[in-house]
Amino acid sequence: MTQTGFQNIIILGASGAIGSALIRILLTASGTERLFALSRKPIENADPRVTSIAMDLEDEDSLRTAAAACQLEGGVDLIINTIGILHEGEPIRPEKGLRELDPETMARLFRINTIGPALVLKHFSPLLARDRRAIMASLSARVGSISDNKTGGWYSYRASKAALNQLIRTASIELAARRPQVICVGLHPGTVRSAMSEPFLQRYTKNEIFEPDTAAAALFSVLAELTPAQTGRIFAWDGQEIQP
Repeated sequence: MTQTGFQNIIILGASGAIGSALIRILLTASGTERLFALSRKPIENADPRVTSIAMDLEDEDSLRTAAAACQLEGGVDLIINTIGILHEGEPIRPEKGLRELDPETMARLFRINTIGPALVLKHFSPLLARDRRAIMASLSARVGSISDNKTGGWYSYRASKAALNQLIRTASIELAARRPQVICVGLHPGTVRSAMSEPFLQRYTKNEIFEPDTAAAALFSVLAELTPAQTGRIFAWDGQEIQP
């Protein structure tokens, strides 16, 4: 067991590959007392520390209600939003060129990858503990880095994650002014085997693809070492900072 200091935890996207893997990791960590698992449909988990809550990222009333259900007197130590979208069958796929841009596709990706996480910041950040280190993390992506973009393509996904990174940075400034021990960051989990990545895995070598539990363990290690001085930044699974 690893001692993390994360006693009270909220995972959004609990039914997804990374979200469910993070729950498994966190439940084996020493110190975990309460874990709220949020997803569109409640998950099943026999651990008495887990409270499963239904939540729709695209419905602000649902987010507001879910946040109210997660309130604890002592505050929450760790909140991770793992929800994101890259494709959704044939209608929504990463664009290879400008000719493939579609306003409905762009709007869909921004709703899930940018607007939803912004509303999570709005409604869930007030739950963070005020008297100790507390972390608000959102899954981002390396392709959201403007300076790292050397290959082009994937317009909507790149732009939605770049916008998310700006939201994280902006929120970190506001939160630090009121609660200096709060850390607000983005996390890049690497290429993880999941329903989201499956159509694109053939372009990677076996060593470049992480299983969900491997990615979750790596992110867990990054989170455990973060300090308030690192708030507002984006970190990869290996702890390296990703530049904007």
